Amino acid sequence: MNLFETTAQAAEAAGPGPDAGLINLIMLGGFVIIFYFLLIRPQSKRRKEHEALVSGLGKGDEVVTAGGIVGQITKVEDEFVKVQIAEGLEMRVQKSSVGATLPKGTIKSLD
Repeated sequence: MNLFETTAQAAEAAGPGPDAGLINLIMLGGFVIIFYFLLIRPQSKRRKEHEALVSGLGKGDEVVTAGGIVGQITKVEDEFVKVQIAEGLEMRVQKSSVGATLPKGTIKSLD
């Protein structure tokens, strides 16, 4: 026995098990499913709802724009709508900037 020399014998390194590739694929698939249900699906649902809202805009609808302006639609054009925000004051906004429609009579109740 030599006191100045130490010899270490390592155990044989265990290689990856036969199911390691399958487990990795299952984990990857699980992440894809989680991302789909938590991120992609709700966002596409909101986009479809907004497209339906924009395509259904008509004269006389009371709306709120993305900037928070409340008004009543007086004219619908291809890409824009004219919104009356005060008596004798109209502005043209993009259809896509309309955030929501309001129930009839909301503007009068705000005054």
